[in-house]
Amino acid sequence: MQDNPTQVPLWRQLQGAASLLMAVRDGQSLTAALEDVDSQLRPGVQSLGFHTLRWLGRAEALRMQLVSRPPPPEADALLCVVLALAWQVDGAPHDGPAYTAYTLVDQAVEAAKRSDATKHQASFINGCLRRFLREQAALVAVTERNPQAVWNHPQWWIDRVRLDHPNQWQDILRANNTRAPLILRINVRKTTQAAYLQVLHDAGIEATAVGQAGIVLANAQSVPSLPGFDLGWFSVQDAAAQMAAPLLLEGLPEGGPEGGQPGLKAALPGQPRLRILDACAAPGGKTAHLLELADADVVALDIDARRCERVAHNLARLGLTAKIVIGDAARPRAWWDGHAFDAILLDAPCTASGIVRRHPDVRWLRRPTDIGQLASIQTQLLESLWPLLKPGGRLVYCTCSVFRAEGQSQVQTFVSRHTDAQLMPSPGHLLPQTSAVGTAMLDNLMREHDGFYYAALEKRQS
Repeated sequence: MQDNPTQVPLWRQLQGAASLLMAVRDGQSLTAALEDVDSQLRPGVQSLGFHTLRWLGRAEALRMQLVSRPPPPEADALLCVVLALAWQVDGAPHDGPAYTAYTLVDQAVEAAKRSDATKHQASFINGCLRRFLREQAALVAVTERNPQAVWNHPQWWIDRVRLDHPNQWQDILRANNTRAPLILRINVRKTTQAAYLQVLHDAGIEATAVGQAGIVLANAQSVPSLPGFDLGWFSVQDAAAQMAAPLLLEGLPEGGPEGGQPGLKAALPGQPRLRILDACAAPGGKTAHLLELADADVVALDIDARRCERVAHNLARLGLTAKIVIGDAARPRAWWDGHAFDAILLDAPCTASGIVRRHPDVRWLRRPTDIGQLASIQTQLLESLWPLLKPGGRLVYCTCSVFRAEGQSQVQTFVSRHTDAQLMPSPGHLLPQTSAVGTAMLDNLMREHDGFYYAALEKRQS
């Protein structure tokens, strides 16, 4: 394969994917690591990197059979990238270049030779991969006895999901290893789901409706190039996350803004505008959805100043306005003006165990102790924000997690300690599922969303 200025050679993409794997093994998120990748290389490297992390358990199990002990980190990363790509007959990512297993091996050796960190391991890597090609069926068969290879999750993660969801644990892990589609949320102040589907159809873009305002694209697209992006017609948001704003607004005063758009809310004549807090608001997707659905005074709170800038940027594109506040939701005295809120949305920090298909590095970055540490933060946030809610008001607690310690158990404990907190009808734990894998789980009639937890809590009148 010759270097071509218009086509990045595979060996360079393999080097990039190996560097991503090393970064994740060092504790860096894949998103952050990708920022260091040259823009010309990034699409191919991202595709290979995502694929590697989805099948890393299998790759590491195969590497254990090929070598008596792991090689140096750089060589091991390159070897595992290639094994993750080569162990299946159709191992190449669907959005990447097509190549044979022998081409992959040749390019892996080339990648090793072209790097000072791995050039002395090139013959070793070549020998391991040639042996893999000769004995592939037997080697893969042995790994079928290894749960981490079969499910491509750490053993502790497998055990925890199995404990929390004994009847669905296999479906959850299987869904995690699929590629999540690009899902949009329509800005109902500017267009409708049906109208935008027609716009996409006219542009030759295949898409289908999901939920009340969601659209699933059949193929990944450059988001800024989609029709209406600069006009604020839509945002990118998973279908599960799109449930937050409607759930919070449910039961609040009815009405509608000017123009009478269906499903929108405003204060009744003579009533003050709704006052809503979106705690932990960045990057602003749920803030925007609240403003799209209600004429309300929304406070978007986040502890990170740079992430607050992103909230402002996203709202400006959509033509929406919120009061953006930099502050710690667990310490209201530093930012709260003393006026209670009609509604509070708490999208709490969590393990992100429900969005593994979008962020395949999460499973390899997390540690078992993270669950308890994050659950403590979630408890503190609930305790700090509950006093800020008006009697008769509504708080929605949500996490993008499938672990019960961050969902059902957290809320049950909170309700048991607060006699003025009433749990309203809520989705509870939504389990990740993709329409590409089998049938929908019972909780997932949309057949397409990430794992999430939702609880709507109403403060009883005294």
